[in-house]
Amino acid sequence: MIKDFTEMPVWQKAIEIAERCFLISADLPKQEDYALTSQLRRSAQSIAANIAEGFGRRTAKDKSRFYDISRGSAFETKSHLIYGNRVKYFSDNDCLQIHILIDEVIFDLNKITNYLKNNS
Repeated sequence: MIKDFTEMPVWQKAIEIAERCFLISADLPKQEDYALTSQLRRSAQSIAANIAEGFGRRTAKDKSRFYDISRGSAFETKSHLIYGNRVKYFSDNDCLQIHILIDEVIFDLNKITNYLKNNS
C-alpha cells in the first residue's frame, strides 16, 4: 500500500518531467523569462503538485478532480515543448524524451481516474 505520494510511480515520472523541463529551459533567451520559461516550468511543476494534492484528498471525487487538473497540465506542458521545439529552442531528442514521459503520465492518470470512478 502506498503511504505517501512520493511512492507513486506516476508522481515520480511527473517530478522527472518538471526537472527535465527546468533543465532544458535554463538556457532560454532572457526575453523568454516571463513567457515560455515561466509557463513551461509552472505547467510541468503543476503535474506533480496536483498529483500530490490529489493523493492527499479524502474522497474519490476530490482525488479525481486533482488528477484531472494534473492531466490538463501535462497537455499544457506538451504544448509548450512543441512550441519550443518548433522555434528551435529545444532539441528533437530532449522533447521526445519528455513527450514519452508525459504520455506515460497521462496514461497512468487515466487509469487512476477510471479506477476511482468505477470503485467509488
